[in-house]
Amino acid sequence: MKVAVTYENGQIFQHFGHTEQFKVYEIADGAIAGEQVVDTNGSGHGALAGFLLEHGVDTLICGGIGGGAQMALAEAGIRLYGGVSGEADAAVQALLEGRLSFDPDVHCDHHSHEGGEHSCGNHGCGSHSCGH
Repeated sequence: MKVAVTYENGQIFQHFGHTEQFKVYEIADGAIAGEQVVDTNGSGHGALAGFLLEHGVDTLICGGIGGGAQMALAEAGIRLYGGVSGEADAAVQALLEGRLSFDPDVHCDHHSHEGGEHSCGNHGCGSHSCGH
């Protein structure tokens, strides 16, 4: 099993489509057997599902994620655990132990937010949900 986490400075990055890095964990016998941080090289939204497939990822942990990206992941057969925040390493460990708190109905609807795009990690308007 390979688990990817949207990643920034040790934390789960809160917007899948804008993540610049994933931390990818190789899982063997229920434990982390290896890990590496990979750059997305500017891939965004829909292209990220293909990027994850190319890296052999079958499970994703992230914060907010839009509907289109969720569909792309589903079509790629990648399991999604969204609406997660905190330390990336701790989230993967919680997943392995069957105690990861996630939101099965996570969404990030900022795309229709007045005033244009913004970082889902810095909420201020209070008019949308990015898994928080």
